[in-house]
Amino acid sequence: MAKKLKEYAPTTYQDFAKPAVAKKQHDAIVAVRKKFGKKYPLIIDGKKVMTENTHPSVNPAATSEVLGNFSMATKDHAEAAIQAAAKAFQKWKNVPPAERASYLFKAAEVIRQRRNEINAWMISEVGKNYLEADADTGEAIDFLEFYGREMLRYAGPQPVTQNPGEQNQLVYLPLGVGAVIPPWNFPFAILVGMTSAAIVTGNTVVLKPSSDSPMMGWLFVEILNSLGLPKGVVNFIPGDGGEIGDYIVDHSQIRFISFTGSAGVGKRIYERASRTPDNQLWLKRVVAEMGGKDAIVVDSEANLEDAANGVVAAAFGFQGQKCSACSRAIVDRKVYDQFVQMVKERVENIEVGDPMENKAMGPVASQRAFNTIQKYIEIGKGEGKLVAGGSIVEGASGWYIQPTVIADVKPGATIEQEEIFGPVLAIIKARDFNDALNIANGTKYGLTGAVYSENKEKLERAANEFFVGNLYLNRKCTGALVGVHPFGGFNLSGTDSKAGGRDYLLLFLQAKSIATKVNSAPAAKKVAAKKVAAKKAAKK
Repeated sequence: MAKKLKEYAPTTYQDFAKPAVAKKQHDAIVAVRKKFGKKYPLIIDGKKVMTENTHPSVNPAATSEVLGNFSMATKDHAEAAIQAAAKAFQKWKNVPPAERASYLFKAAEVIRQRRNEINAWMISEVGKNYLEADADTGEAIDFLEFYGREMLRYAGPQPVTQNPGEQNQLVYLPLGVGAVIPPWNFPFAILVGMTSAAIVTGNTVVLKPSSDSPMMGWLFVEILNSLGLPKGVVNFIPGDGGEIGDYIVDHSQIRFISFTGSAGVGKRIYERASRTPDNQLWLKRVVAEMGGKDAIVVDSEANLEDAANGVVAAAFGFQGQKCSACSRAIVDRKVYDQFVQMVKERVENIEVGDPMENKAMGPVASQRAFNTIQKYIEIGKGEGKLVAGGSIVEGASGWYIQPTVIADVKPGATIEQEEIFGPVLAIIKARDFNDALNIANGTKYGLTGAVYSENKEKLERAANEFFVGNLYLNRKCTGALVGVHPFGGFNLSGTDSKAGGRDYLLLFLQAKSIATKVNSAPAAKKVAAKKVAAKKAAKK
């Protein structure tokens, strides 16, 4: 008899304030550092494929350190991966949903056992501190547990209205071969969530990890392979976007593209996926989460201590490199000066340093980000008043930028409109609550937002008028939990896919209605027999 599943609940984070807990994590980092510098293959149809062309995964806190050198796929490798996935799909689509879900549950258990090790690789590869890394790994566990249970729900009887004379049912079928293109900022959680949702629904995958975090993709594929996942179900092909990205998206055998990243790349994928060459039998489905320009509104009736803490945590957690990060604080003029001072004091106390030592704020993840963020800071200095930070950390061995706050920014300014994806906060003065909501809604994005106010009527207005996919009232705008806060945004924040929600798996499924006519002959005989019996009874 199958073991009964416990009710789903989000993973509890480790408490690194406890010295013993922090020491275990530090020891895990020391252990994985001994494995730095190895070469890693592609995985195509279950086979390891080494290539001459490799790409280094670099420690952003010490850029001379290479975690590993990853084989880079060519178009020929991409083609082989797509064909392997297409072949595997013919069997995988018929594997019972419960069996597919079991791979997710088993993977979740392995990740629990290797939690600190996975955290350690993440801390080393993208510069997260201990808690940010642990939350990322915990979210990966949650995606596996939640989506496994969701597949069991979709595999069960679906509620449809029965029509007299028919037996009616609705069943869900997988789509086919999908391209999974995850980001580097939640390098394990989002990659695991996107990949597991695709395969538990019966699809097969060509996985192209971010070039900034290929190790995290390798770890997950390694775990799946250790559990005996059939070859070809997940094919691992790191590669340059310019070399293989368009090729995969354009391919006529790709049925869907699951993407998380910038609006620019997402729009390009959406456009290219809309094409329907003659040898393609379907309209491709695009699942896209494309970032935001998220705001926290601080009302004149807010608890300013809570608001300042929330804004700083949401703006500078993981160096502001979250699509949900607060990059705009919109503050009522009645409390503006006081609030700016409170933020300044908190930001100046942020300790910047090596994530290996669990400093509050580490480096940004890449040279590209390092350069881009500096350009935005210089633009911001001309658009407002520099309150804190504003430069790189001199003498550092990695890509460190000071947490930066620029106040007195006007609505419509560059740093108020464009996604910076770094430790830069713009503070905007609003005339009143109405003005603040208008400013908050005045971008092309609509991902997350928050409002701090003790006025219930204003909170109700925000619930109705603040146009974002994830709204938080009197709390920070980051930290969505799987199953608790289904995640996805409006406008150019993407397709509002609601990852970690009850609708998400539908994006990887297609519904089939089946109506069976009920044979009426036996029923008619029963009716006739009843009539005869009734007549006999009447004669008696």
